[in-house]
Amino acid sequence: MTLLVAVAAGASAGPPYITDDPEPVEYKHWEMYVASEYFNSADAFGVEGTAPHYEVNYGVAPNVQLHAIAPMAFGQFPGGPFNYGPGDIELGVKYRFVQETKSRPMVGTFPLIEIPSGASGRNLGNGQTEFFFPIWLQKSWGPWTSYGGGGFWRFPGVGQRDYWFTGWLVQYSVTKRFAPGVEIMYATSNLYGVSDRTGFNIGFTYDFDDGHHLLFSAGKDIHGPTRSMGYLAYQWTFGPQEEKKEEKPQGAKQPSEHPDR
Repeated sequence: MTLLVAVAAGASAGPPYITDDPEPVEYKHWEMYVASEYFNSADAFGVEGTAPHYEVNYGVAPNVQLHAIAPMAFGQFPGGPFNYGPGDIELGVKYRFVQETKSRPMVGTFPLIEIPSGASGRNLGNGQTEFFFPIWLQKSWGPWTSYGGGGFWRFPGVGQRDYWFTGWLVQYSVTKRFAPGVEIMYATSNLYGVSDRTGFNIGFTYDFDDGHHLLFSAGKDIHGPTRSMGYLAYQWTFGPQEEKKEEKPQGAKQPSEHPDR
């Protein structure tokens, strides 16, 4: 989606942040989001956003997640009319190929494709197919979690150029339900005549319970054209319930310590 490159990044990644993590959705579990994003940029993109977009992630296999975003987008070129309609559809697959240990970070990749389903002339899409090829890492220490990495965006189009994106985030679990975080990111120029960009987001996640969550972030460019950006989402997570273990008489063989997930 064009709106997302306005923030010196590519796709809506690790909600509520732009930097993503390598951890896929648990096998046979789902994540569903109803979300909105807003970007106000001083460059040719102007004001852009989604209201809303729908995101679905599914753990199709151990360590593998399928991903899709279908947005209703809005956009306004500088000095132009306000437009609203379907935006660019995003598809992806997240794959974790290194598990986290006490001394080693988790590592994965999350290639994405942006399908030009939005009207680029109305600032609702890019008009060209985009691709992102990243590597992400993550490590946790008690209540602290840190993740980041980056990759290469193929960003065709008139006046546009391919670019590199990198970002890093630190998150702290204040309680079991509330976790604020801070993200910083950098991207090389994705438009001819526009400089490289450095930006930040401050946000949080709040868990109402195991299945219902609130996500929020806001930020801007430190160096670059993005004056302001924001993200707000409701997330619903669910999956198969664990089967209750049958009571065994004393001396009976106990079940495996590693049941199927």
